[in-house]
Amino acid sequence: MANIAAMRLAIAILGLTCAGAVVGTMAASGQTASTVAAISLPVPLPRPRPLQPPNWAEPHTFREAAGPDFNSDDVTSEPSACRTRLETMAAIDPIPRLIGPGACGGTDMVQLNNVLLPDDARIALKPAPVLRCEMAGQLTLWVRNEAAPRVAQAGTPLRSVDTYDDYDCRGRNRVIGAKMSEHGKGNAVDVRSFTMADGHVMELTDIKAPKDLRDALRASACARFSTVLGPGSDGYHEAHIHLDMAERSQGFRICQWDVREPPPPPQPEAVASAQIDGKPVPLPVARPANPGSGQKL
Repeated sequence: MANIAAMRLAIAILGLTCAGAVVGTMAASGQTASTVAAISLPVPLPRPRPLQPPNWAEPHTFREAAGPDFNSDDVTSEPSACRTRLETMAAIDPIPRLIGPGACGGTDMVQLNNVLLPDDARIALKPAPVLRCEMAGQLTLWVRNEAAPRVAQAGTPLRSVDTYDDYDCRGRNRVIGAKMSEHGKGNAVDVRSFTMADGHVMELTDIKAPKDLRDALRASACARFSTVLGPGSDGYHEAHIHLDMAERSQGFRICQWDVREPPPPPQPEAVASAQIDGKPVPLPVARPANPGSGQKL
């Protein structure tokens, strides 16, 4: 015990000696007494960041999971009128009710797998989007009656539509705290590109893709959907096209998709010229170097 006490005393003396040496050195270098005293005091650590609450607490009852708008009288095995129409034009998997956190989700949802053309050809949607039936119907009509014929006229039949996002319970543009996106209602889809029968992929925002085709696609989309966002809209849709059926007062619509073109090629530099009496006179072509003059070529 005596040895342990002696060791502790020695360590304490050594610590005081080192601290005194540091303070003496700082004082000799011009540090003020307040600075020396502040450094010698212990610095408190910052408080730990509070844990973020979960996006959705797990429901404990059916009523809590189904939401306040659930009405058991609406539960039926009969398909809705929208679903009956859609099944004549598309291959779908019905989702009678999609339960999501808060106001997300909805009733009469479907997974849109394929659009059926009048000649029985199929256009696949990859990945297959989960959408509200009315939104899936509008997307089907746009692909079936407008996009596919225009692409076929350009030379090669359309075989698949490559999607980027569909149902997703989140704020607009994935900004925390923002108003809920139409994606959270299954009322929006993002389209990235078209794949043709020959394997060629045309991105809708590709400035090298045929401009007349992209102009026609833009015009038809803006006529059908209440919101169309693409390049030039808000910085979040530079590489895909957002389509939704948001309901606004007085039927207000948004169509913001700049169909861009490649920049013009750089102009050749003008030939240097002199002027005589205000009129340009081309300069003579430079004389070639004499190989025997020792100049480097």
